[in-house]
Amino acid sequence: MKKLICAVLAFVLLLALVACGEAAPQDDKKVQSIDEVEKTVASAVKKVSKEEVKIGLICLHDENSTYDNNFIQALKDAQAELGLSNDQVLIKTGINEDDACLKAAQEFVDAGCNIIFADSFGHETYMIQAAKEFPDVQFCHATGTKAQISGVPNYHTAFADIYEGRFLAGVAAGMKLQEMIDSGKITADKAVIGYIGAFDYAEVVSGMTSFFLGARYICNDATMKVTYTNSWFDIAKEKEAALNLINSGCVLISQHADSEGAPKACEEKGVPNVAYNISTISMGPNTAIISSKINWTPYFKMIINAALEGGTIPTDFCGTMKDGYVELTELNTAVAAEGTQAKLDEVKAKLISGELEVYDTKTFTVNGQELTTYKADIVDNGDFVPDSEAVKNGVFTESSDRSAPYFDIKYIDGISE
Repeated sequence: MKKLICAVLAFVLLLALVACGEAAPQDDKKVQSIDEVEKTVASAVKKVSKEEVKIGLICLHDENSTYDNNFIQALKDAQAELGLSNDQVLIKTGINEDDACLKAAQEFVDAGCNIIFADSFGHETYMIQAAKEFPDVQFCHATGTKAQISGVPNYHTAFADIYEGRFLAGVAAGMKLQEMIDSGKITADKAVIGYIGAFDYAEVVSGMTSFFLGARYICNDATMKVTYTNSWFDIAKEKEAALNLINSGCVLISQHADSEGAPKACEEKGVPNVAYNISTISMGPNTAIISSKINWTPYFKMIINAALEGGTIPTDFCGTMKDGYVELTELNTAVAAEGTQAKLDEVKAKLISGELEVYDTKTFTVNGQELTTYKADIVDNGDFVPDSEAVKNGVFTESSDRSAPYFDIKYIDGISE
């Protein structure tokens, strides 16, 4: 079900914009009919020489945020691989989801940037505004939902099948939980995962659910408690949330929040931790197991090469695990259960081949019932249709009809607050 979302296919719901780091909440949906939607067809990128290429990156936070740092390092890796100089790669950090984003984009244009990328969902309104103001510049945006229906040919959105990476990270967590049960360290009823979410948005809900399904794939006794910090980056809140979960009986902690707070709390308490975006082995050598992440380097290379070649940038792009967009960081073998790497390799191969589907509806229930239907405002056979069917052939088709996640079911059985 993994696919690149082509520029001429797909029309998504206009979501109400709110301040967030990676995805929007699913409330207050404003649905448009197909007659009201302007179809977006990507235009060719103006071809420039290698010396003329200049890309600007707009970040919500700075390098201290694991989320933003992942983009920054990916762009630097792309810069090195393509042989660009430092004055061809400009980065602005701490750019709020307001007019500051539009101002940053305008300053990048004035500095000669022909490609501008923003990393936070709340930047979308301002990126679209900038794209309309500067039609000869390409504007790309992570986690957005409006490119396919904006009617702005130089505005593009992108994400990746990170739910598969989170499932794999969950497999590593499940291996650890099962080892703890088998060794007698805990009883099966104590196999409780604590999960720290930033907000209860679809991207967080999708990620925590796929992580839990990965853990359950190995350890059927696993359950999970979730708490929210209502902030993408808050070291104190994330640490406090981790400690509260540990004190409530959680024996393994994971998170979808962007600071070092939870991993360091786990190291202090000697509780295994699975993180996100970066390896946390250096800050938790005795507790860190692994992390999942999106590898943005190939996307940055793709959009830069589009300028070099005069090609096109997909309107809405979803990177796959097979193509290297979804990764796991180094496994900490000193903490991970024996046999974890072999199991991860096995499960990854099954995900790539399609033998295994993360959201196979036979593997979970909602209020005791199998999920046989679920309506989402996505794309159905190339047309935007409100309340389209997201469950097809027994699988919830996450990120197949839109790059940004839309699995927003709180909660499947086994997960609670």
